[in-house]
Order: sequence, then C-alpha cells, then structure tokens
Amino acid sequence: MSLNYDSTVDWVRSLYDRSIKTPSVLDTTRYFPNAKNFTERWREIRDEALAADLQKVPRFHELMEAQRDISDNDGRDWRMLILKAYGVAMPQNLARFPRIAALLDRTPEAVSCVLSLLAPGKHIPVHRGPFRGIMRFHLMLSMPTDETGRPACVMEIDGVPFRLAEGASLLWDDTYPHEVWNRSGEPRIALLLDVARPGMPLHLKIVSRVFMAAAQLWMRLTGATYSG
Repeated sequence: MSLNYDSTVDWVRSLYDRSIKTPSVLDTTRYFPNAKNFTERWREIRDEALAADLQKVPRFHELMEAQRDISDNDGRDWRMLILKAYGVAMPQNLARFPRIAALLDRTPEAVSCVLSLLAPGKHIPVHRGPFRGIMRFHLMLSMPTDETGRPACVMEIDGVPFRLAEGASLLWDDTYPHEVWNRSGEPRIALLLDVARPGMPLHLKIVSRVFMAAAQLWMRLTGATYSG
C-alpha cells in the first residue's frame, strides 16, 4: 500500500482508538438490530447472489489499487460486486438484486454493501480496516465444507478463528488484525455490510462524516462506479 494511504489510515485509526474501547466481535442486538432483517432472509439473498455470475465481477484491487497487497497476493481471486459504497448507491448493480436493494432501503445505517467471492484456496493476509466509525457485518451465503463437514473457510479476528456456516452472521470491528483462508476447492460467497457505529462522541461523528464525504469525492474524481 502507498505511504500516504498507510499514514492517513494510521492517523484516523488512532483518533478513534482513543475514544472507542469495544471488543473485536460485537453484539448485533445492541449495535445493529436490523441485522435480523438480513439473517431472516438469507436464503433469498443467497439465491440472488448465486444467480449472478460473480466470477466475472472485478477483483478488489481492480476497484481499489491500495488493496493490491491483500487482494493480488497469491494469484487467486477475491472478487467484489459493490451495491453501495460510502453511502453512494450503485443503481445498475442494485437493479440486479431487488431483495437486497429492498433491505438496504430499510437500513440507512448500512453505508456500504458488497457481495464478496473468495476463490478456492484464496488467502487474504493479515490486515486492518481504516477506522472504527463503521462495523463490518458478515452474512454467509455459500460456504464449502471440509471432509469433516465443517465450514472450510476460516476467518481469524484478533487471533480467534471463526467458521461461519451458511446463514450464520457476525458483526465485528475490522480495525482488529484479521485474515481469511478458503481451504477448499469451491468459492465462498458472503454479503458484507459496513454499518455506521451508533453512540459515538460528537467529535468522532464529525470525523466520520468528513471521512465519508472524502470517500464520495474520491469516487467522483476517479469516476469509480464499482460496476459488475
């Protein structure tokens, strides 16, 4: 990643770290009560995702060059179909997923939404997200299993491994170190939401708004559409 990107991320992360002291995994009932709307409809969401050809959507580093180190590290794909990014909807992508679009309309705190495909054998090395103004929500849609019947894709967050079966979900803070392995011969597909963190101090709410505005400006200046 670029020096400027890394320096900015470190500064933003330290600003939040001074005021927010929460664990790596968070309680959805407290922090994201609308999670139930997605988990209750996970099969409908899965059916929409499986009907799309996610093998042809962009790889993460093709959307954001700064992520090349973790996306293009092993010659295996990490592909993203972005439906919403930093509060900006992607109409041409949302039109392909009416059930997900309807849920997002009822979930204003979900500022980003992507369908994520990890190719067989893909390893995403250890990394950290930029700031604690958002939380990451994982809803597992298609999970291969190993020879024992366990989920074959492992996500390790702050040293703790998680294996999410199909339909399972997790709300977590991606500023903690995390990495992912798909130890199978099949792709793994998940719905990922970035959810605005509730109850932040006023100064961090302001910083979050500035961060979001800067991200939206970057999208306009670069012409990024995140289309699939």
